[in-house]
Amino acid sequence: MNSKTFDPLKHASPANLTPCDSYWASTVSLGAANKSLRGSHTADVAIIGGGYTGLLTAHYLAELYDVDVCVLEANQVGFGASARNAGFVLKGSGRLGYSQIAKRWDLTTAKGVYSEFSQAVERVEGLIESFDIQCEPQQKGYIKVAHNPKALAQLKNAAAFISTHLGEDAQFIDATTLKNEYMNHHQAYGALRLEDGFGLNPLKLLLGYKSMLNKRNVKLYEHSCVEHWIEENGKHRLITTDGELTVNKVISAGNAYTPKQFSPHIDNRFLPILSNVIVTEPLTDAELMACGLKTKQVTMDTRILKYYYRLLPDNRLLFGGRGAIWGKDAYAPIFQSRLMLAMKQCFPALASKSLAYNWTGWIAAALDDIPHVFCHNRVGYSLGYCGSGVSFSTQAAFRLAQQITGHQAPSLPLYDNALPKFPLPKFRRVGQWGYYHYGWLRDRFL
Repeated sequence: MNSKTFDPLKHASPANLTPCDSYWASTVSLGAANKSLRGSHTADVAIIGGGYTGLLTAHYLAELYDVDVCVLEANQVGFGASARNAGFVLKGSGRLGYSQIAKRWDLTTAKGVYSEFSQAVERVEGLIESFDIQCEPQQKGYIKVAHNPKALAQLKNAAAFISTHLGEDAQFIDATTLKNEYMNHHQAYGALRLEDGFGLNPLKLLLGYKSMLNKRNVKLYEHSCVEHWIEENGKHRLITTDGELTVNKVISAGNAYTPKQFSPHIDNRFLPILSNVIVTEPLTDAELMACGLKTKQVTMDTRILKYYYRLLPDNRLLFGGRGAIWGKDAYAPIFQSRLMLAMKQCFPALASKSLAYNWTGWIAAALDDIPHVFCHNRVGYSLGYCGSGVSFSTQAAFRLAQQITGHQAPSLPLYDNALPKFPLPKFRRVGQWGYYHYGWLRDRFL
């Protein structure tokens, strides 16, 4: 199977896939892989998946609870979504804004969710500092750009809600200030800015987490894809190509790279969505001036089908958005062309700028638009980050470690409820196709 066309809703296993040829992979080597699982072993807790969530859950289990934990990674750490994302550390709350959370539940819930996501950003910063992870954190600030007048009004309301109810000084930026002080964005009507978001190199961060485990001698097996997960006699047997691990508890942390038929605990509870990222050649001083790019803060727009972008340390522009619906189409030229067109509409001075990198990766969306970190009957999982996993994975891992050891997480929708199952799961992609067309029309005309 080709790594570029892997599709978790089509293929039975993510095993034997090569790392992504991304910009991040050009900046650091994955290094030597840990040995694979061979023979029969036991542990108290097994974690399936060696991305941010899996590695950090193992870290917290070992550090805070002295648990005998073992991590199984299907390929090599640095293969999945944790190595493919755009490196945005921000207070993401899934697809719901905080005022929407307050309307769906109540203000107390919105404050609780906001606190969890604030702690997530703080955890990333704390881990980088405590373990001296050289992952190139950039200038602080998260800018959300209004792409039309209606979105501008919604951003004004969001800024007021955050400032009034959540205790943060959310800054509203008018179009003139945005142009003069941040960027000459040709589709911007204004923006909202929060102080504590920032960009980093996500692969270097991930490898830093791996180093944390290796230095602590936490068992981490690479190239050890779980082919069968059998529950019997109160135990879990995880069978790989060359080994078997028997444990009391299991945490599934494969995120969107989990096959569609893996365990009844998570089957049909998430929708894998392709995100597509392009990176330009370094911008010249003249191009930076023509684009008015005076900041390296992380930026996203208000579209339903969002675009996100930031200047990298070497002045390349990273620009991302939705990709194909099916994995077989992931690298079809039309999706790169669409991103390039969107980038040039935002920054016309880059109309002839050449690209250096283009890659895709799967993220997991939840039916109810919020992440779920849930443990029940000695099985846990964290799914549905929908693009906010760089930061929230830290808090999710902390809460997973709490829950799987019998401690109580805060009573919030993030932790209280299992992920809802998708109705008619065989038709998830048909629904996604319809939603994309609805989003395109809504973003263009409303």
